[in-house]
Amino acid sequence: MISRELTDWTLTATDGPVPESLAGVRVPARVPGTNHTALLDRGLIPDPYTGTHETDVAWMKRTAWRYAAVLDEPAAAPDERVDLLFEGIDTVAGVTLDGTRLGRTANMHRSYRFDVRSLVGAPAELVVDLDSALATAEAEAERLGTRPMAYGQPFNMVRKMACSFGWDWGPDLQTAGLWKPVRVQRWRVARLARVTPLVTVVPGHVDLADDDPVAPGTEVADAQGRRTGVVDVRVEVERSGLSDAGPLVLDVSVGDRGVTTRVPAGWPGGVLDVRVQVPDVDLWWPTGYGEQPLYPVEVTLHEGDGQDRSDPLDAWSGRVGFRNVVVDRTPDEHGTGFTFVVNGRPVFARGANWIPDDHLLTRITRERLEQRVDQALGAHLNLLRVWGGGIYESDDFYDVCDEKGVLVWQDILLACAAYPEEEPHRSEFEAELRENAARLAPHPSLVLWNGGNENIWGHEDWGWKERLGDLTWGAGYYYDVFPRVLAEVDPTRPYADGSPYSPGAGPDRVHPNDPDHGTHHQWDVWNRIDYTHYRDDVPRFCSEFGFQGPATWATLRRAVLPDSADVPEGFKESEVFGLHQKAIDGNGKLDRGLVRHLRVPDDFTDWHWAMQLNQARAVRYAVEHYRSWWPRTAGAIVWQLNDCWPVTSWAAVDGDGRRKPLWYAMRHAFADRLVTVQPRGAELVAALVNDTDEPWTGRADAVRTDLGGTVLASSGSTVTVAPRSVTLVPLSGEVTAVGDPSSEVLVVTFDGARGLHRWAESRDLALDPDPLRTAVTAQDDGYRVEVTATSLALGVTLLVDRLDPDAQVDAQVVDLPAGATAVFHVTGAGLDPEALVARPVLRTENDLVRAAGQ
Repeated sequence: MISRELTDWTLTATDGPVPESLAGVRVPARVPGTNHTALLDRGLIPDPYTGTHETDVAWMKRTAWRYAAVLDEPAAAPDERVDLLFEGIDTVAGVTLDGTRLGRTANMHRSYRFDVRSLVGAPAELVVDLDSALATAEAEAERLGTRPMAYGQPFNMVRKMACSFGWDWGPDLQTAGLWKPVRVQRWRVARLARVTPLVTVVPGHVDLADDDPVAPGTEVADAQGRRTGVVDVRVEVERSGLSDAGPLVLDVSVGDRGVTTRVPAGWPGGVLDVRVQVPDVDLWWPTGYGEQPLYPVEVTLHEGDGQDRSDPLDAWSGRVGFRNVVVDRTPDEHGTGFTFVVNGRPVFARGANWIPDDHLLTRITRERLEQRVDQALGAHLNLLRVWGGGIYESDDFYDVCDEKGVLVWQDILLACAAYPEEEPHRSEFEAELRENAARLAPHPSLVLWNGGNENIWGHEDWGWKERLGDLTWGAGYYYDVFPRVLAEVDPTRPYADGSPYSPGAGPDRVHPNDPDHGTHHQWDVWNRIDYTHYRDDVPRFCSEFGFQGPATWATLRRAVLPDSADVPEGFKESEVFGLHQKAIDGNGKLDRGLVRHLRVPDDFTDWHWAMQLNQARAVRYAVEHYRSWWPRTAGAIVWQLNDCWPVTSWAAVDGDGRRKPLWYAMRHAFADRLVTVQPRGAELVAALVNDTDEPWTGRADAVRTDLGGTVLASSGSTVTVAPRSVTLVPLSGEVTAVGDPSSEVLVVTFDGARGLHRWAESRDLALDPDPLRTAVTAQDDGYRVEVTATSLALGVTLLVDRLDPDAQVDAQVVDLPAGATAVFHVTGAGLDPEALVARPVLRTENDLVRAAGQ
């Protein structure tokens, strides 16, 4: 196998609303790439992420494009195949070589291979003509009948990244191009068409026959601690058909264990199943539960009887981790659970939803993915859910998660719409799932296949049934095609019909978004009710919930804010700010989500801080509630970790990679050990959450004070919290007998951790508007900022990016009772120490009360 990548192409707009300056112009284009990246690289279009330029490039989505390259390949030998492999075409295209049509493509999420041996031997023009995906989708909707969808453009009618058509956090750019590598592959005799390692761990030292069935279980060791790793490697071999079908030898190794399979002459190609057994394997664990050992897997294909193996026909390499995963869906007195069990151990999923990290996908690098996964770990997350409106992520993403122990929940790519089941759609769905399930199978981080996002829920609740009539909508995918394909290609991982999802959901069954069964999405809070209503439900697993907030100031300054130092009055209602707020009535919902807690500021600087703070408050409130109910509630996946451009959104990390106050709130709420004050009926309890393998022992002290720190009542007791458990400590008597809700606070401390409870919202508290004493000390890597509260100080935050876009701080949104001190470490050089501890850098919730004149 000889493989060569084709990277140098030209791009031409060939039809549609093309600006005169680009008509007929051949633009050099690097592949992988898209029309947007090629034109941006040459300065031919403005950056669609800044200002109002998204609208300036809207013409591109109805334009046809041509990628062209010169293919100069020697003629094929009599027994040689020459293939063109397109790993990813975005999206609807015709491919020709020297005027000969090779085929059509209509799916961004799969690869295409063309045999061109008869067409090589002289320089020839390779052309990919890309149609408008939007025009294609509209034609399909006309042909098959329009299906309901969350937005106005028929993204459900073409196999393209759904959010490419815009979302309530993303731009509407609708890229077109060659978004993954294009390769020329020359080979003879046979090649490895697909390699799928499937891993299970079985108790004891066993010697299984090759055809003994093995399914992942909860037990991974026998009473003596012995275990065996089993790797079933499915190898699909394609014969060239150009030479005698002589014998072949397949070598498969896992670590230092190997198996050789000999194929006799005459075998036409197909599937070979090879089992490698590795005794006493080291287990792969999620972060916080153990290490993440990875074992190399090597597969080589040889011609002949195996005596000479110096020159293999083809080879494949990857890595696997040994672990079992199941989802415990056992019915109980509360409903139906949904708990990840890894290597026999139940895991509370501390998660966030993941979207493509850049709308222009080819700009995403491994370094960028590693930075984002590290930010997830920094917020104490152990799971990322790859959402169904995006892409099957690159191998780099899953490799990083494998190495760092981050679990991955993988949606199949359907979101917020009814999808046609007619051909060619059904076959395209099956082909893309087969390819990607096989590609992702080696990754131990991948722990769930999920049928899609909100499609079953939408069918039940969003008025789709009346609009659909007899039209197909996707049920055949969720209940038949997807589980059937996965049972064949990857039976080692659990599958869920969708998210939200209740086991057995369907006609006349449990509602798919019932919080007592399976997974649940909580969006009433954002859309219509206050975040205090998160406590209305105790879901078994909340796989989506969240609250909006604007990007950091430095990101807004780069992409959205005017050039002048001052932000003009009414800026949040401006065209440019509105273009970077995609949610329907987004700013209205932000304002209404604040008024119960604080009055809405008029000044944009104060409004920006208030909305970032309220986003952090809302999500922390939800996470602490959900965690206090473990094991009844077994997971909380925040919407969302990351952004794909600079925008007001639900993300904890904005489009420039900066951490918003929400990230720090998640870091606190998802900490391994947490103290939170929660209601249980008419009483209050201190919920002590210990998500570690060690007991947590200390004295739980509860103190009711006035805002100035005078003790009004106290109680305490010694408590031991068992590993991976929650202990509820009742709070009653004088310590909760509040006299004046506007001037009292309850503080619970346990082994250095602190939880705080207020009986009144901030707008009704008698907060000191200036509650802090500060001291700044320069250090080698930045500054040490010591902050002491003279009165209750809420949400203490240093917005250091206002001084330097590259500056960072280690904590934000810190609540300090009177007398408490917090130390913030700021990285950055040349910062003004006085500015570090003055508005608008040093902020509190207290100063918002003052700013609103409350």
